Amino acid sequence: MAEETVQKAAEAASQPVDVVTQVSNLMDPDKSAQLLAHGKELLLQYGPKVLAAIAIFYVGKWLAKWAKKLTSRMMNKADVDPMIVSFVSSMVYIGLMVFVVLAALGQLGIQTTSFIAVLGAAGLAVGMALQGSLANFAAGFLLIIFRPFKVGDVIEAAGVTGKVESIQIFTTTLLTGDNKTIIVPNAKLGNDNIINYSTQETRRIDITVGVSYDADLKQVRQVLEGIVAEDDRILEDPAPLVAVSELADSSVNFLIRAWVKSGDYWKVIYDTNETVKNRLDEAGIEIPYPTMDVNLRKVEQQA
Repeated sequence: MAEETVQKAAEAASQPVDVVTQVSNLMDPDKSAQLLAHGKELLLQYGPKVLAAIAIFYVGKWLAKWAKKLTSRMMNKADVDPMIVSFVSSMVYIGLMVFVVLAALGQLGIQTTSFIAVLGAAGLAVGMALQGSLANFAAGFLLIIFRPFKVGDVIEAAGVTGKVESIQIFTTTLLTGDNKTIIVPNAKLGNDNIINYSTQETRRIDITVGVSYDADLKQVRQVLEGIVAEDDRILEDPAPLVAVSELADSSVNFLIRAWVKSGDYWKVIYDTNETVKNRLDEAGIEIPYPTMDVNLRKVEQQA
């Protein structure tokens, strides 16, 4: 039976096509009426679905654009970084448009389950391949949103210290005191302690001064208090402190604790160290340094 069907199909295919006959059949009123009836049936069956799909697409596209503008407006009012505003608003638009396209295809009767499965598998594969980059991106996003530091701050994090030059979505650029540029992945900053030296207006200096056990402690205190009182950069509130902090092995250690403006921190430390050395020398107060006594003993060799 199958062989006969194949043979008939081959014979029909081998016969020449009579174009005139086919055109005449189309011009036949009865057959034309059948075609029109079939067309009306298809139009009535699929026309509303097509119109609904088109309406869903255009209305959904308009809503996606409106949501994108609304997201940008709200984030700009919150003074969010422009890079984050652009990225988030674009992701909102893309996500909504994917949903709109799937809804339009579903209205046409197309099964979208396979599309969703393919998108999910592709997203998982991309996520696994870009795991490190996504970690840097997520950390950069959080850094820009929560702002533990900003451009111009001096921070210590991920084992380096420097001034923040720029905060990108994947990396942060620091400039060290000796003018070296360090590019730090944001994931390291997000998983490490961050010390920000620029957030507070004032900082406390702690300077240890060691003097000899033979020194007059009252005299040493007067010299150190005079140094602190003469420096206008040292703040009066909170009040500075000069006290004996430790009886060490070879010295009596005094502690100078004072508050200064953050911008004067290192200058005050350097100047105070130099002034302390000069003033103690002028007062004849010894600053001890580590010494070592070497005892030599002669051992007679026995014959």
